Amino acid sequence: MPLEPASQALLAQLAEAGGPAIHESTPAVARLNGPVMAGLSGPGPEVAAVRNLKLDGEGGRFRVRVLTPFGEPQGIVVYFHGGGWVLGDIDLQYDHIGRRLAELTRSVVVLVNYRKAPEHPFPTAIEDSWTGLTWVADHATELAPAGVPLVVAGDSAGANIAAVMTLRARDRGGPAIGYQALVYPVTDCDFTTPSYQAPENQLLLNRDTMAWFWDHYLPDPSARTNPEASPLRAPSHAGLPPALVVVAEFDPLHDEGVAYAEALRGAGVPVVFEEAEGEMHAFFQMINVLPGAETGLKLVAGQIAAFLETGREG
Repeated sequence: MPLEPASQALLAQLAEAGGPAIHESTPAVARLNGPVMAGLSGPGPEVAAVRNLKLDGEGGRFRVRVLTPFGEPQGIVVYFHGGGWVLGDIDLQYDHIGRRLAELTRSVVVLVNYRKAPEHPFPTAIEDSWTGLTWVADHATELAPAGVPLVVAGDSAGANIAAVMTLRARDRGGPAIGYQALVYPVTDCDFTTPSYQAPENQLLLNRDTMAWFWDHYLPDPSARTNPEASPLRAPSHAGLPPALVVVAEFDPLHDEGVAYAEALRGAGVPVVFEEAEGEMHAFFQMINVLPGAETGLKLVAGQIAAFLETGREG
């Protein structure tokens, strides 16, 4: 099907407004656009409690935000935001998503504001995220009732981080992650896939922009095959938690998302795979802007909630 009409209209508005493409900008300039786009979504719903904390990472500190739902929490979701490891934050750009997920899943949602490249290149985002995840696991009984499941989730570069967290947790003997929800994940460093080359996929995110992100995050191309950068290249995907993998139809990352779902399935991991037809990359975060965002959010929240319900029954 063609790109859905609201996305077409948004792209037309952005083209009319002018301005350089992300890959023609500096990170500082590109970051200025984030709050503008986020303002179109508006704030998320009220939650029972919000805690902002600082954790110590290697060589510096980073923030996490703990969003507690009304009622007894059914789980804990650690969410890693997108933005190509260069852009994005847990304030205007992802706070509304965290609040909606807390509301819809009845879970404590922890947003991790890992430090960004190029000021903090690979593996800083991974190390910060691991510190955040292990902090959550260590403080789980302070955040939610004892024994509730731990879920990791993210979109784009954040989904890349979430996937890497499951590999680390498996290989290091914990934390025990029960489920992973990956929305159009970055899983590989291959720019030659059909979805990377397709002209119809050169939209809000395109091949040049992804190359720009990778160049800032991990400048040495030969190092990008490290499974902690390209989790599709892990020697094994066996023993990882059940997964939801969502891809957008019009997205350079489409094929590597499909490949990751297939790799998980091939290793015996239960996978729910969904393709968001007519949607482009970044649709998931555009609540109140693109109608597909609400559909995608309810899909992700529904799958997490279903897992949490199964876990309680078990």
